[in-house]
Amino acid sequence: MLDPRLLYTLDDEVVATLADAHPVLIHQLDGFVDAGGAGRQLTSHLLEHLDHQVVATFDHDQLHDYRSRRPAMVFDTNQWKSYADLHLRLYRVVDEQGEVFLLLSGPEPDVQWERFAAAVMGLIEQLGVRLTISAHGIPMAVPHTRPITLTAHATDADLVTGYRSWIDRVEVPASFASLLELRLGQVDRRAMGFAVHVPHYLAQATFPEAALSLTRSINAATGLAVPLEPLEKASATNLDDIAAEMQTSQEVQDLVATLEQQYDALQAEQQGVPSADDIAAEFEKFLADREKKDED
Repeated sequence: MLDPRLLYTLDDEVVATLADAHPVLIHQLDGFVDAGGAGRQLTSHLLEHLDHQVVATFDHDQLHDYRSRRPAMVFDTNQWKSYADLHLRLYRVVDEQGEVFLLLSGPEPDVQWERFAAAVMGLIEQLGVRLTISAHGIPMAVPHTRPITLTAHATDADLVTGYRSWIDRVEVPASFASLLELRLGQVDRRAMGFAVHVPHYLAQATFPEAALSLTRSINAATGLAVPLEPLEKASATNLDDIAAEMQTSQEVQDLVATLEQQYDALQAEQQGVPSADDIAAEFEKFLADREKKDED
């Protein structure tokens, strides 16, 4: 393996401010399943509402397959006007109470996953990260009219004590986030993740309630004080819009009513979880829909 440290450039002045901080690292990379844009909204929310600095910039040119995921460009009349630069960065972020944490965000690498994982793990060691957390959304047969549920997972079972297990065993396509958590567990590093359950009929839309659920879960798991109010406002507006749209479609009303009955029955029984086949089918449908959307 080539030296993982050659994948990134550090800002030594920002690194110096992290001495003895023992921060939490949140990572969310675009490219894998993120139903409702839950993880992307979380990342945007953190960078928009909290002070931050770049700790490390990765050489994403080594990691991206441009012919597989082509960046957007703007052509105006007779000139190329702009190019959507890709940035894969590690940020130092400060929450509302002054606690420092880290955020890794950008496009998921297309290649060199093991080398990139080694690079991130090296930074985790160097910067004294105490806990690593991933966050994204997955499509699920649940209604938007009921409390959001999520799947929590971790390298140490104690980290997810109290969280309900929704599935037993399932095989799904890999992601870099899941590989990183696996590798961290193999070296006894604390890592966990939250996969928020997004109504499957909203998987391709923006669903702020999912991002809000992720933020609340991260605050509860880490003690961080990430602001909730902007997401709460966005969620309330979005839910009102969904309710208005539902009034125009009896088919959607019937679908949601059926999911409500299933959800309520499941909560009443406190048993009986989605099967592995159900979970795999939702993943496959989501990926197929996304590929079709990309082609269009």
